[in-house]
Parts: sequence; C-alpha cells; structure tokens
Amino acid sequence: MSAARGALAGQVAIVTGAGRGIGHAVALALARESASVVLASRTRQELAAAAATIRESGGTALAIPTDVTQDGAVEAMVEQSVAELGRVDILVTAAGVASFGPVVGTKPSDWDALLAVNLRAVMVSCRAVLPAMIRQRRGTIINIASVAAQRAIPGAAVYTATKAGVVGFSRVLAEELRADHVRVGVLVPGAVDTPLWDSIGNPPDRSRMLRPGDVARAAVLMASLPPGASLEELTLLPAGGIL
Repeated sequence: MSAARGALAGQVAIVTGAGRGIGHAVALALARESASVVLASRTRQELAAAAATIRESGGTALAIPTDVTQDGAVEAMVEQSVAELGRVDILVTAAGVASFGPVVGTKPSDWDALLAVNLRAVMVSCRAVLPAMIRQRRGTIINIASVAAQRAIPGAAVYTATKAGVVGFSRVLAEELRADHVRVGVLVPGAVDTPLWDSIGNPPDRSRMLRPGDVARAAVLMASLPPGASLEELTLLPAGGIL
C-alpha cells in the first residue's frame, strides 16, 4: 500500500474472510507489501471499504463478494481473479465462524455452519487455486487454524474438530504439492480480538488477546519467504499466555 516496492510485488493474493477481523488485517498487510489483493467475503460494504483503503494507498484491490460455503461461488471467484489479474500466487483462508458450548447441549445440525465454513470451505478454496498455482509452479497457501487444534478447551469440541481438520488437511496437502513448488502452511493463533467474540457470552479478557495485525504479520512472513523455504506450521500466542 506504499509507493515503495514491497516483498510481494508482482504477486496476486486471495484472502477469504477479508471484510473484517484477521482476514481484513491480512489483506491490508499483503497490500502494504505490494501484492495485488483479491478480497472475498459475504460482507459487501466491508469489502468495498477495505478495497478502497488499499486503492487510496496506491495498491491494487479486487473485491469479490463470495459465500465460501458455495463451491461454485468459490470457483467463480478464483476464475475471476485469474481473468482480471493474470495469476494467483497466495491464498489465505481467514473466513471463520465460532460457537461454543458442551456437546451434550447441542444438536448435530448446530455443527453444520462450523463444519461448512471452518473446514469444508478451506478445502474447497485450496482446491480451487491449485490449477493456477501448479501451472505457474509457484504458490503459497496459508490456512488459518486455531490453538484450539492443539489444546483441549471445554465447550469448543466442534470448533476444535474443524480447526484440527484444517491442520491435518494442510499437512497432507503440503506433501502432495511439494514437487509442484506450491507451499502449504497453517497459521495457528491463540485468541485474537476480533468481532467473532461480539456474540460470545462471557468471553476471555479481550485486552489480553492477540490483535488481528499480529496474525497478519505472521502471514506476511510465511508468504514472503524465499522459494526455497517454507513455514509449514506457525503457532502464535499472546505474550500473556491466554489461550
């Protein structure tokens, strides 16, 4: 987003969940490193505002309203990105939802949104960018998981299952794509102060959480490493130790 040539100049990045929270911070951070950024989420007004911020700072942004739970919408978003910007070098899957409570107090249908957004949409988004990245013999996929995948947090069983699934999927995908020079990493943050907590009753102390910009800096690090190096799993925790 500055006039100086950044570490990601000439690269095109797609960020899901780019309207708010971690995705918004990642999109702006990638733009500051001179990537052309495709912003994808369901929130049209927030997307437009984020794209305007990037353009006003001299960057390139393409806002594509996308429901990541719809396979066709994800595929169309990637096709439009390649058609308008010529390539896709980076994918960051930051779209996510959360709800918490003991398993005994939920119905299986209550789990569907978490499974659809947090796990299945990540898998579909990754698959959608693979033809372009394999053709280029270059690409970096960064999937946003959660420290819940590593720690047993009561009340977070279904959320944990989705994030642990992202970690496992990312590990295998990294091996499958190694010969194609496509890197796959998973970013595992602790609690982050985002709007996700607005609807959660009695959340932990948000002032002690990570900020979205902290996660964005880690994502930029993963995306900007030289081609011969790959950060495949990065755990980022608040210094105070919360979650």
